[in-house]
Amino acid sequence: MPAEHARIPARSADAGATAPTQGVLVVNLGTPAAPTAAAVRRYLAEFLSDRRVVQVPRLLWWPLLHAVILPLRSPRVAKKYALVWMDEGSPLAVHTRRLAAAIGERLPGVPVAHAMRYGGPSIADALRELQAQGCARVLVLPLYPQYSTTTTASVADVLEHIGRDGTDAPALRMVEQYATDPGVVDALAASVRAHWQVHGRGERLLMSFHGIPQRLVDEGDPYSAQCHATAEALAAALGLGHGQWLVTFQSRFGREQWLQPATDATLRVLAGAGVGHVDVVCPGFPADCLETLEEIALQNAEIFRAAGGQALSYIPSLNDAPAHADALAALAQRELDAWR
Repeated sequence: MPAEHARIPARSADAGATAPTQGVLVVNLGTPAAPTAAAVRRYLAEFLSDRRVVQVPRLLWWPLLHAVILPLRSPRVAKKYALVWMDEGSPLAVHTRRLAAAIGERLPGVPVAHAMRYGGPSIADALRELQAQGCARVLVLPLYPQYSTTTTASVADVLEHIGRDGTDAPALRMVEQYATDPGVVDALAASVRAHWQVHGRGERLLMSFHGIPQRLVDEGDPYSAQCHATAEALAAALGLGHGQWLVTFQSRFGREQWLQPATDATLRVLAGAGVGHVDVVCPGFPADCLETLEEIALQNAEIFRAAGGQALSYIPSLNDAPAHADALAALAQRELDAWR
C-alpha cells in the first residue's frame, strides 16, 4: 500500500513560480514538557480536549475532564513519565527530534523541522520556522504509519485551519499513511532480527498497536485494516508462519469497546497456556514513548510474569536508526518529487 497524501485546502504556490523551496515537517503526537503533575495536566488538557480524540458532547465532557480526570490522572501519569524520562527530556521528544535531524541529513537542500500535535513545538511554529528558511511549500509527514481519524485526521485539521486562516502560510501536502512502506517494513524486520540475535527469540512475537474505539472502525476508520496490513508485511519479511505471531491492541481509555484482542489480556492467555517467553514489537510507534517504554516494557512485562510467564522482551521502536531515517527520507523525497 503506497503512501497517500491529504488534499488540504491550503494556499498553493504561485502558478508562475518555478522550483519553490520545499521543506519537510515531521509531526508526532506530543508529550509533557516535564515529568510533573502540572506539566502532564497541561498536556492532557490539550490532548483530551481534541474532538478527534474524545467524541463526547462538550457539555458533559468538560466538567468531567477538568474536575475529575485531570486532577486524578495527572499525578499518576507523571510518575509513569518519571520512570522513562531521559536526560535530554521526554523519550518521544528526544527520539522525534533526533529522527527529524537524521532525515534532514539525508535530504540535502531540504529544510526539515519537527513538531507535535499537542504541546511544543507546535505545528504553526514549526511551519513559520520553515517559512523563515524560504520554504514556499512544506510536506507534512506525521509519524503515524497507519491512518486514523483520531491521529492523522487531527493533524489535517490543524493544517486545514492554517491553510484557511494563515495569510502567509506555505503550500501544504500531507502524507496520510505509510502502513506497508517497503523501506520501513524492512527496517522493522532488521530490527527484530538484530534483537533476536542478541537476546534470543521468544516463543511468540506480539505486534502491539495503539487501540482505538471499535465504533470508529465500524464507522469506516481504516486504522485496524492498516495495522493488520503492517503486521502481515512484517511477518512475511521475517518469514513467520501461522501461530508464530499475533496482532494485539494496547492503551485502552474509557469504557466503550476498543479494538481486540487487548495486549494485556493476550499476555495473560499466553502465560496461562504455558508460553514462557514472548517478544513484543510496536510497529505503530516509530519513536519510543510512554506507551512502549512504560506500558509495554514495564507494566505488561509484569502482567505477563504475574500470570505465569517467564519473560517479556520488548523490541525498541526504530527511533532514529539509520535504516528508519533512510526509509522516511526516501518516502519524503518521493512525495516531494511527485508534488507538481
